[in-house]
Amino acid sequence: MKFEPEYIEKLAKIITDSGLTEISLEDGEQAITIRKDLPEVVMSAPAVSTAAPAPAAAPAAASVPAPAAKDEPKGKAITAPMVGTFYAASSPDAEPFVEVGSTVAVGDVVCIIEAMKLMNEIKAEQAGKIVQICVKNGDPIEYGQVLMYVE
Repeated sequence: MKFEPEYIEKLAKIITDSGLTEISLEDGEQAITIRKDLPEVVMSAPAVSTAAPAPAAAPAAASVPAPAAKDEPKGKAITAPMVGTFYAASSPDAEPFVEVGSTVAVGDVVCIIEAMKLMNEIKAEQAGKIVQICVKNGDPIEYGQVLMYVE
């Protein structure tokens, strides 16, 4: 499959309409990443050597969540919409946006993720109480990583 310009334009429209800042897709040997803060589109072919370690990593990853399942809190996870650095407050001397036990409404800012020198406010998509914060201030985070749970 070749990523056609019309297809790329549709992906860019999805980013604009949904509030996402990044979309990454992979199809065989092609990959595409579209970022709102970068106007350029990056296409690359994955390295062949990455295919060999992947099966070895999958069983290890599958064994890790089993013990954590006991401690998994109830509620909806707030996940990172991008790669960056997690900040619990607007500045080092400010109070955190939320703490365990804080009540949030839909649209309340719960943290900031710094990505490429841009501060992105992460907002609650569900009203409720923060039951667990899974990362620490200043931690590097991955796309899709659970930041906190709202019950």
